[in-house]
Amino acid sequence: MDKQKYQICTKTIMDTTDPKIVFNEVGESDYYTNYIETIKPNWHTDKKGHEELMHVAAKIKNEGKGKDFDCIIGLSGGLDSSYVAYIAKEVMGLRPLLFHVDAGWNTDKAVGNIEKLCNGLRLDLYTDVINWEEMKDLQVAFLKSQIADQDLPQDYAFFSGLYKFAKKNKIKYVLTGGNFSTECCREPEEWGGFPGIDTMLVKDIHSKFGKRPLKTFPLVDILSYKIYYRYVLGMQVFKPLNLLPYIKADAEKLLIDKFGWEPFQHKHHESRFTRFYEDYWLPRKFGFQKRRAHFSSLILTGQMTREEALDRISRPELSEEFLLKEFDYVADKLDLTVQQLQEIFEGENKTFHDYKNKIKIIGFGAKMMQKLGLEKRLFR
Repeated sequence: MDKQKYQICTKTIMDTTDPKIVFNEVGESDYYTNYIETIKPNWHTDKKGHEELMHVAAKIKNEGKGKDFDCIIGLSGGLDSSYVAYIAKEVMGLRPLLFHVDAGWNTDKAVGNIEKLCNGLRLDLYTDVINWEEMKDLQVAFLKSQIADQDLPQDYAFFSGLYKFAKKNKIKYVLTGGNFSTECCREPEEWGGFPGIDTMLVKDIHSKFGKRPLKTFPLVDILSYKIYYRYVLGMQVFKPLNLLPYIKADAEKLLIDKFGWEPFQHKHHESRFTRFYEDYWLPRKFGFQKRRAHFSSLILTGQMTREEALDRISRPELSEEFLLKEFDYVADKLDLTVQQLQEIFEGENKTFHDYKNKIKIIGFGAKMMQKLGLEKRLFR
């Protein structure tokens, strides 16, 4: 990255902090051209999308007859998962079970939002509480590994917990808040956007830096849920927000008006660790701003101007005083001294390539999905 001349996309704010970014002769990045050529022509939020949405809803309802729940939704208290819970119940007429994984980092606002949605939508909630000692040990191990992908332990807990519960209780349909509207620019893997749950990676890192066995920590490898869960068990992941108009500001207003839901300063701020990681650790230690992808998605879908994004990216989302207090909080919660966490922060940066991983297999699978039209976001 140091040897590459700095360049920023003329249509988004994605730049050469993604070392694999490609520009055309007029300075448009491959994020922009992929959106224009691949995503936009195949993304239907009009009558066609609504018809498909209701067709899937009818199928889920039919297959769920006689069961307590016809689908499951992982609920974090953030916007995407909260809105998809509303759509599932009020628009699609489904009977979802709301499933929350407590990995120890919920903000009070996230907890309040979950409660408000459950009460307002009259839906049941199941909370899976991760063993904190194991969670803490894995997170410290990842910090000591010095890779950029510091949110993987939480992601592993969230998704593995959900898939395991769905499998155990024979719930076939998993509804997620994944969407093109706010996520059409996929975060590059160099920014800590490792694609999927790689048990080889986590076990290698934990074997080197962990101190206690992960006896109860949920781990479902990407190959298991992409192949075994999908084609043997018949589990299906569905993204309703791609089939109807989903405008961030409008969705927030609806949730606020109907349920008293509280919005967050920025995407992923429902988790206190993710907020710290994305707003402090990643930009200051590695020079990566995930906000570039978040804002670029909103630019491409007409929800933010490029000028607004450039202005906002020019300064931190949170104050220096707040971030330094969060540094102390994270250290204390992980049973590290502030000095120990600072020493890790100042350590030599590494990447997941320094550890055993399945990225070649995962990458091959992603490219096959692109060729089959199942993955439309940019994946190199």
